[in-house]
Amino acid sequence: MIPVYVGYDPKEPVAYHTFCQSVITRSTSPVSFIPLALNTLDYKETHTDGSNQFIYSRFLVPDMMRYNGWAIFVDGDMVCLDDITKLWNIRDHTKAVMVAKHDYKTKFPVKYLGSKNEDYPRKNWSSVILWNCTHFMNRGLSPEFIQQASGAELHRFSWLPDERIGEIPLEWNWLAEEYEPKEAKLVHYTIGTPCFNEYKDCELSEFWHREHELVNYSEQK
Repeated sequence: MIPVYVGYDPKEPVAYHTFCQSVITRSTSPVSFIPLALNTLDYKETHTDGSNQFIYSRFLVPDMMRYNGWAIFVDGDMVCLDDITKLWNIRDHTKAVMVAKHDYKTKFPVKYLGSKNEDYPRKNWSSVILWNCTHFMNRGLSPEFIQQASGAELHRFSWLPDERIGEIPLEWNWLAEEYEPKEAKLVHYTIGTPCFNEYKDCELSEFWHREHELVNYSEQK
């Protein structure tokens, strides 16, 4: 069973369900989806920044896994176009986390719902995380630590030395609109999910709309 923690925001619940459908369609392994919806978590959000409700709850995953085993975290504004088992099989037990190590400057100073889209070191590294929850260096990620830590500390994985941050291919966190279109395995609509009117025709949006149609599908007589 692959535990997949998915960012959930009530401003776009359709994004969560569409992502899950895209995984189910292609997975060759059983998966367990856990929505990181704040109303379901034993965690009080104290940060006041961020453009979505799961910007900090992603760092709760080791604690929610009782610091045991591995798990995948993904932002909700994605679609999976390949078997998520292939991402799962990239796990390296010498690493505390594994991420796509983006190195780019955004083309868009504003993103969905008018949110600022600022550049910062290691931007979008934390939007897909292979968590080694057993790793001793993740033991300090308690809810209390996460409440008190800054966004920079968390999203830059500042509690880890660089050699403990493993790498996954960019294809497993391909940034639509920011990167040139190509055959991606996991498309990330970081500027705006196609469920928002202003992004409904963004690059690679056809893949999202196809999965969304399947969410609403039922075979008729």
